[in-house]
Amino acid sequence: MTRVPIFKQIPGIVGWLVIAFIAAALGGAGSINASPFYEQLLLPEWAPPSSLFGPVWTVLYALMGISAWLVWRVDGFLAARGALTLFLIQLALNALWSWLFFAWQLGGLAFADILLLWVLIVATLIAFWRVRALAGALLVPYLLWVSFATALNYTIWQLNPQILG
Repeated sequence: MTRVPIFKQIPGIVGWLVIAFIAAALGGAGSINASPFYEQLLLPEWAPPSSLFGPVWTVLYALMGISAWLVWRVDGFLAARGALTLFLIQLALNALWSWLFFAWQLGGLAFADILLLWVLIVATLIAFWRVRALAGALLVPYLLWVSFATALNYTIWQLNPQILG
């Protein structure tokens, strides 16, 4: 195991954070009107207020970027190609979910997306853990939040078939 040289560390962490926050921005573009849309839906009693999602996701995207950086910095992208490719694919599915649920109001497809996302997060967490345990551990809050979001997605979809198909 070789470490990425120190002079590449700062651009590396910045790069992985940028990648994570690009996914956040792409998802954010799909959920630009999420708050008023979310407020008009029938929600379960355990649904959090819409104001909670932004801060939670900001922390989670930062943790994702740091986690990917920790994996990358061990031996670079090629050495961890499988783990980092899983990471990039799950990021794409993460961004797509906002478009499916909020922009296109496709509750069933959003639910299918989040189920696949959950599986890919588990796979990414395991792959990251094998490279560096801390990198995998940093994805645990993300997995827990997406587990909660999966139940919320399903419940809201079932409560709102006239809106979310």
